[in-house]
Order: sequence, then structure tokens, then C-alpha cells
Amino acid sequence: MLVEKTEYLTAGVHIGMKSCTPYMKQFVYKVRDDGLAVFNLKLVDERIKIAADFLSGFKNILIVSRKGNAAQAIKKFADVIGGKAVAGRFSPGTLTNPSYKEFYEPDVVFVIDPMVDEQTVKEAKKKRIPIIALCDTFNMVKDVDLVIPMNNNGRKALVLVFWILAREVLKSRGEKAIKLDVKDFGE
Repeated sequence: MLVEKTEYLTAGVHIGMKSCTPYMKQFVYKVRDDGLAVFNLKLVDERIKIAADFLSGFKNILIVSRKGNAAQAIKKFADVIGGKAVAGRFSPGTLTNPSYKEFYEPDVVFVIDPMVDEQTVKEAKKKRIPIIALCDTFNMVKDVDLVIPMNNNGRKALVLVFWILAREVLKSRGEKAIKLDVKDFGE
């Protein structure tokens, strides 16, 4: 595993929701007595590694989240790997309108929640840009190319996963490892 199992558990990466879409069922380890789904940490860990290896092959990476609890983590992640972060509102036309002042042509788009970041997913699909998404059990993944199953609502879970991703992307690129501390990504 990329980190100790206890780190995943402490951050709450494994906690899903009470509802589960058919596609996301494959990542569920069990459903607790209270109805909450629990992700299989081995599969989560494997998907994080696959995503890091995939991202390491790209230079122009766009990370988008309208969720405030992910803002610090995505900004630090983008800074470390040399990508671009959009925390907060994603302006329509950012990927599709070349005359827009904030126009950007990424090689890959990474969203925190495909439901909340629907505009980003729609534009990336239109431009045929690969889409990676952090998906909870209730997420529909129709237009997502690579799913990382996890609790995409918990701030600690997001911080831990982006710290791991940054470390693994740098490692896959063969770049000199800078000292990364999980606290740099948020608390």
C-alpha cells in the first residue's frame, strides 16, 4: 500500500454514502449496519497509484473543485506537480472558448466530484480531454475516464489523497523528491 492502512482509516477515505450507484458497487467492501457503504481500501490504493502513474505522463493538468474543503489541497497539489487549480466556481467556456480570457487547454482534467463539477466534465468531454474524478458511492461516472473511489467530501480524506498523489506523481516522473508534508495540503 502507498500509506499504512491506518492512515486511510484515520482520514476517513473509506467512508462512502448510504446510496450506491451500480458502477461504484464494485469498489464497496461492505455495507455497515447503519447503511453506510465502506470502500475496499486495497482497490482505493490501487486506483490512486494508477491515477498517479497516468498523471505523471502529462504536463498541463487542470484540477477543479467547487467544494471549499478541497481548495487548499488542490492548490498545493497543482503547485507541487506544475498543474493549474481552479478552486471555486468554474467559468463556462474555460476549456471551450478560445476568446475567453481564462481559456486553458489542459492535457487532462481532474475533478473532485463529477456531480458538483458537472460543467468541467461537460467541457472536457466536448474537447475529448481525459477526465479523472474522485467518486463517492453515489456518483454517476458516465463521462469519467478514470475513477478514484473514495470519500470526496471529507477534508482529511482529500488532503491525504492529494498528498499521496503528489508524492507518487513526482516519483513516477523521476523528479527529485522535495520534502512533502501532508500538513502542507491542509489540516
